[in-house]
Amino acid sequence: MSERPYVIDEMISAKAIAARIEELSNAIQEEFRDTNKLVVVGLLRGSFVFIADLVRELDLPVEVDFLEASSYGDSMESSREVRILKDLRGQIEGRDVLVVEDIVDTGHTLKHVVGLLESRDPARLRTIALLDKPLRRETDVAANWIGFSIPDEFVVGYGIDYAQRNRNLPFIGKVRFPEV
Repeated sequence: MSERPYVIDEMISAKAIAARIEELSNAIQEEFRDTNKLVVVGLLRGSFVFIADLVRELDLPVEVDFLEASSYGDSMESSREVRILKDLRGQIEGRDVLVVEDIVDTGHTLKHVVGLLESRDPARLRTIALLDKPLRRETDVAANWIGFSIPDEFVVGYGIDYAQRNRNLPFIGKVRFPEV
């Protein structure tokens, strides 16, 4: 089975991402300046590069944990149901928590994860997303901090994949399928 050929056009450069992460880390440090320890929760898999770069910029005591969620549905349309595939290892009750997402698209995953984590009684729960696609939103969820707002484009790079490829690109690129 052959894969349909595609082209990746750079949308957001590695340099722009690094500069924005520095700005975001300053805002996060201000919000959590009095924390004993910030639990930074990465939503797998797409957020792993973002979370690594973000925590290196934070001048705060941090603990990193991961949660993996998946939306299920048939191949034509998502059911919008979210299933937790990997839960947190640690407890968050009474702790400061920052949820790190790669893209907020329809918002169903982030809304579900925030609801789940809020039910565990953290002291503070905030969210950050590298990318936001507001035109795709189907829920009333919004991240506290957004790296970049983008149009409804299929993107890869900086941890985000297409068929488990392109996560290693240092930039965010738009996927384009040329006419054959």
